[in-house]
Amino acid sequence: MIDSMPNRQPFLPPILVLVFGILAVSTASIFIRKAQLEAPSLVIAAYRLTIATLVIAPFALFRKRVELSSLSRREFLLALLSGIFLAIHFASWISSLEYTTVASSVVLVSTVPLWVALLAPVTIKESVYKLTLVGLGLALIGGTIVGLSDTCTINPSGIDCPTFQDLLRGQAFLGDMLALIGAFAAAGYLIIGRNLRVKVSLTSYVFIVYGIAGVILIGFMLAAGQTPFGYSPITYLWFILLGLIPQLIGHSTYNWALAFLSAAYVSIALLGEPVGSSILAYIFLQEMPSTLKIFGAVLILFGIFLASRSEKYGNERTENERREKQRIIET
Repeated sequence: MIDSMPNRQPFLPPILVLVFGILAVSTASIFIRKAQLEAPSLVIAAYRLTIATLVIAPFALFRKRVELSSLSRREFLLALLSGIFLAIHFASWISSLEYTTVASSVVLVSTVPLWVALLAPVTIKESVYKLTLVGLGLALIGGTIVGLSDTCTINPSGIDCPTFQDLLRGQAFLGDMLALIGAFAAAGYLIIGRNLRVKVSLTSYVFIVYGIAGVILIGFMLAAGQTPFGYSPITYLWFILLGLIPQLIGHSTYNWALAFLSAAYVSIALLGEPVGSSILAYIFLQEMPSTLKIFGAVLILFGIFLASRSEKYGNERTENERREKQRIIET
């Protein structure tokens, strides 16, 4: 796992590292699908965070012990809050799939960048560039198309999709609200991460965040009357892979990038996950993506590209302003 300390220049371009993170997180859908053949969703989520925490624990407790003990009360409480948001995100989003369609859940949880763009300027005083907003808009449209692609059909008369009334019918409304709560919680997780990662190392931060999320998810699992025991060896293998690849590598890469990139951009990059998942599903599960899904994926990728250009220019402008201020001070 890549570590970084505040104010240290990254040894690789953060956007390039973020692409690697997207690929790692994209494996989650395959591992979850395999694990769900035996295990309930809350059990899967609890194992995912617990395994990631156990793996990082020795590094955090021995190599980052001094930093962990020197964290201010505010920093520690914010990290705990980030872990609570992460647990709520996984619990609410996964539970939403029991009540509403996958399409509705994916569309609503994909609104994470929208909440980040609205909240970041207020909570962490981080402005969102105009080109980033354009990229956000395209990525959200693309995410919506990808989400609806499994329920919408193309015919000679046009495209047939479920009506808004159908989405709100029966228990689907509860599922939709859970997915929306999951999106809002993910936004809080990213915003807090952006605030802390410029001051706290990656290892210390994710140890606290993943740890508290794991404990909460274990509590949710037990409260639901579910057990972590009694599954086949192959299911435990899926649990381990979930904890190591999409969580420890994928999510930690996102958290690493938050030290160098805006919360808005990282949240937009998250929308690359369904694109990566579709590619992996095609390779390993022989699932051919529909025309609508391909079109939506193209919009997502173009939106991420526009946001990355905005991020690059914004960082260059900030660096130039910093150098100019330094030059004025020195003269």
